[in-house]
Amino acid sequence: QVQLVESGGGLVQPGGSLRLSCEASGRIVSINPMGWYRQTPGKQRELVAVISSAGSGSTNYADSVKGRFTISRDNAKNTVSLQMSSLKPEDTAVYYCNANAVAWVGSSLYPSVYWGQGTQVTVSS
Repeated sequence: QVQLVESGGGLVQPGGSLRLSCEASGRIVSINPMGWYRQTPGKQRELVAVISSAGSGSTNYADSVKGRFTISRDNAKNTVSLQMSSLKPEDTAVYYCNANAVAWVGSSLYPSVYWGQGTQVTVSS
């Protein structure tokens, strides 16, 4: 099993910044990719940003956050971060860390998708 623990959410004024972090732990062999999703009440969870562990770490962002959010990761520490700037009220949501991981479960290797517990980000004056 893999556990994802998020931190860094909170309340921020419009135009402000926040940094979210997520650390994966467990008997991990590999994680690719890692990313962040968000969800508001009544809506489906949506991709915010994702980053590959291969090479220089290719990234993909939702159009709504391009130029404002930056995703990064530390492969050695199994962590992923999301630097959010120029925040808008519409960025308010619960943000979830996501990892596609291969990990030992007992004596077997299993690929699976893991989610963090979510961290609330509220952008309001």
